[in-house]
Amino acid sequence: MPRRRIPFQAGQFYHIYNRGINKGKIFFSHENYIYCMRLIEKNSKRYLVTFIAYCLLPNHFHFLLKPEKDNKISQFMNSVFGSYTQAVNKQLARQGPLFQGRFRAVLVDREEYLIHLARYIHLNPVMAKLTNTAQDWPFSNYLDVIGLRDGNPKDITLVPQHFETGDLYRHFVEDQQHKTPVVKEFEKFLLD
Repeated sequence: MPRRRIPFQAGQFYHIYNRGINKGKIFFSHENYIYCMRLIEKNSKRYLVTFIAYCLLPNHFHFLLKPEKDNKISQFMNSVFGSYTQAVNKQLARQGPLFQGRFRAVLVDREEYLIHLARYIHLNPVMAKLTNTAQDWPFSNYLDVIGLRDGNPKDITLVPQHFETGDLYRHFVEDQQHKTPVVKEFEKFLLD
């Protein structure tokens, strides 16, 4: 495969996302989500990748990441989703790729996009009509960010660097919960 145009540099923020092949499912059971979240936690420590926001959905995922070392995101993603795909293929007695090509990556190069992208990621289950509120979706780190769950990987950027408390971030998210949170300039960060 050709090299990525975007280098993954330490200290920068990246929106990483992908979806299932032919827009199909990538999570088939509750246990699939849990297994993937365990792989994420284990490999985020191994590859020194900090999660600002993440959300796993039935047919796609979104991550807002910050690597602590250069060029570790690809290794992290290959380890997590290589292992995940092998496990799902074995579980379902299937073969072949689970994902629609390579994951996509966008450098989040403007500070104002960071908080709006985190909100977009956390509201994805609401926009997909999977839940009524972001708090109802267990397969994201939203509950951790607002202080209602103590999970991993932990957020260290949104609260308190951009919001003094988790409650202020919760209000920021809820303000857009049933509105369309897409700004024209923000579209490059979205899964088409």
